[in-house]
Amino acid sequence: MVLQSGSLAGKTLFITGASRGIGRAIALRAARDGANVVIAAKTVDPHQTLEGTILTAARSVEAAGGRALPLQLDIRDEQAVAVAMHDAAEHFGGIDILINNASAVALADTASVSMRRFDLMHAVNARGTFLCTKLALPYLRMASNAHVLNLAPPLELDARWFAPHAAYTLAKIGMSLCTLAHAEEFRPWGIAVNALWPLTTVATAAVSNVFDPDGQMRSRSPEIVADAAHYILTRPAREVSGNFFIDEEVLRAGGITDFARYDLDPPGPRTADLFLPEAVLQRAANTISSSSSA
Repeated sequence: MVLQSGSLAGKTLFITGASRGIGRAIALRAARDGANVVIAAKTVDPHQTLEGTILTAARSVEAAGGRALPLQLDIRDEQAVAVAMHDAAEHFGGIDILINNASAVALADTASVSMRRFDLMHAVNARGTFLCTKLALPYLRMASNAHVLNLAPPLELDARWFAPHAAYTLAKIGMSLCTLAHAEEFRPWGIAVNALWPLTTVATAAVSNVFDPDGQMRSRSPEIVADAAHYILTRPAREVSGNFFIDEEVLRAGGITDFARYDLDPPGPRTADLFLPEAVLQRAANTISSSSSA
């Protein structure tokens, strides 16, 4: 069955970390509707090992049917974020949707993680999400059907997710706490704030750096997260806020039952992502490997 959702035509999306991976996939999905997409990321010159820059992503958005504005941005810099939000709103006539996708990761235990890496993860993940949301708020309040979507995990305070990599978990859960807080704070203004998290690992540069090659190949493509995001962002904002969505569950609710299109070789069970509640894992027993322990 084909997912039936609305359109993002004419909407302006401000997407952090959109030069590659999930952010880029969300940008391209919106572009196919004819959306305006702000590609807000750090990479301008080609990276030695990571594919994609804000310029290549912008060209892909325009080739897909959208309008693009590439902006080099470090979301740790408050003044730079303020300027980027202003420039985006001036260029496209407003901001309708904010996607807090940019993230830093280091799956290291407490003894191993450096404080420099600790500070980076908190500055990008928790603080960056808060800062971008804060500075986008004046523009979102003027938009119709405004959404904030955080690429953040379910708010599951299970010690097994904290013990192996406390620094990363604290930083990532900070994004989830922003979701909880801002959904309620912004409710009177009709601004939806939700979180979205993949059921399985997703084939991105971050995954390739964290998992072995087999784990990478048992991931899904970023398009599954992009399709789920599209479905959420086209819902009425006043009817869908404060949720911690899982990509496959969103698509199943929309009528999708065949997920093979998102699978990478080899066939078979996928690798479960981090931070998933036990109830989600049980519902997804046919999707993920029983030996998955991301």
